[in-house]
Amino acid sequence: MSPTPREPSHWLLRTLLWLPWLLALIAAIYALGRFTADIPVAYAEAPMHFKYGSTGGERESGFPYWIWQALPKVCPEHLPGEGYRSIGFTYEPGKDLPVGVSKRFNLGIDRVFLNCAACHVSTVRDAPGAAPRVILGMPAHRLDIKAFETFFFNCAAGPKFRSEFIVPQIEAMAGRLSPLDRYVVYPVAIALMRERLLMLRDRFAFAFDQPDWGPGRVDTFNSAKVLFNFPMHQLPKKELLGASDFPSIWLQGPRMKRDDGQRMELHWDGNNTRTEERNKSAAFGTGTTPPTIDLRAIGRIEQWLLDLTPPPWPYAIDKEKAERGRALYAETCAACHGASGRDFSGKYVGHVTPIQHIATDRARLDSYTYTLAVNQGTLYAGYPHRFQHFRKTFGYANMPLDGLWLRGPYLHNGSVPTVRDLLEPADARPASFYRGNDVIDRKRLGFVSNVASEPDRQYFLFDTTAPGNGNTGHEGAAYGTTLAPEDKDAIVEYLKTF
Repeated sequence: MSPTPREPSHWLLRTLLWLPWLLALIAAIYALGRFTADIPVAYAEAPMHFKYGSTGGERESGFPYWIWQALPKVCPEHLPGEGYRSIGFTYEPGKDLPVGVSKRFNLGIDRVFLNCAACHVSTVRDAPGAAPRVILGMPAHRLDIKAFETFFFNCAAGPKFRSEFIVPQIEAMAGRLSPLDRYVVYPVAIALMRERLLMLRDRFAFAFDQPDWGPGRVDTFNSAKVLFNFPMHQLPKKELLGASDFPSIWLQGPRMKRDDGQRMELHWDGNNTRTEERNKSAAFGTGTTPPTIDLRAIGRIEQWLLDLTPPPWPYAIDKEKAERGRALYAETCAACHGASGRDFSGKYVGHVTPIQHIATDRARLDSYTYTLAVNQGTLYAGYPHRFQHFRKTFGYANMPLDGLWLRGPYLHNGSVPTVRDLLEPADARPASFYRGNDVIDRKRLGFVSNVASEPDRQYFLFDTTAPGNGNTGHEGAAYGTTLAPEDKDAIVEYLKTF
């Protein structure tokens, strides 16, 4: 008799039946763990958190880390030089990301985007060729944020923003990717990123019609209008020129109160009196939205900034000249700008001076409208931190002058290169000068502005005749421009102590 075939064991049948389900469960657990995780890179020290910590912007606006690293190699023709350094980002030794760029593991990959330090950290050099010093809280006067945006927009609109170009560059930099990353995660991320960038490129088209901002400047509130879906192509032209300098952000605690007991009016035009609202509004520039902002991280920065002080002037000061300048400053400047670099008392400090009196370029003032203020009042609706204090003003705010030596160029739109130039009538101020140099002008107080280039960098020629760039105003006897030259020099010497 031939042997009877053995029937498959019930155990084997059950295994074969359940195996696909088991594999699916494992895959689901892996996907759940990977693609729902939200883990920022954390820093215990406040300065490191400020420089590299997340404000939440990666959740909504973040670029995949390896795409960020690869794009300067994929689209070098859209940068003025090598990598992100060429548009003014600052790198510290041993760091793979520049100051002002944070990382968060979100949606299955490391994602990066800007944080507060991108606009409020820069460098200073004592002389050409000297090592740069990184200064926290000063305006990012070397960062060309418009060139940053344009790089991504133009790369996305070009033929190389595709997987076949970007993925090989990622593997050349990061090593071989897993099959899931190579064939699914990064191709999907590239397609989604390209679609989003092209959408933003269309919505920010108005900015391409503006004069180039140059380094150290941004059009803050026209970007906010984009967030609120304003029909930018239908707005009056006078609303579409709001480029102004990044401000310094030291000593936020003393800025909470002025001589009359009220809060100081903040932003260049004094459109808000609450540092908390001002900070949350500024965080939108780091890619956050009301649902994605990391309020705890922002809170850490707010507390740290209350007492953050600017570094003192590191060079020699003529004490006799500075002492004479102190009296002239007290008579001419202190009422609007404070008694000193640490004493912010003064009758008009933190108040808005009407535009007809200050007479500086009004483009930034006109760009912020009543309609935008009303819309900002809807942000965080239903939450205790709903915006309640944004308002339309009719001039520019008088600011304290702490760390003045690090805040050039001067006026709200950065149209005057040095303090000494600001003490001259408008027709005697430079009609054009170079922005982006981090070498200190020790005599005139500001940054060197008459050098077009160095071997490794090119500087931006700023034209004060372009719309929004006017250098007029802040002149006359009340502003010190009629003083004798030696008196102006004495005031400059005293201001070095700030």
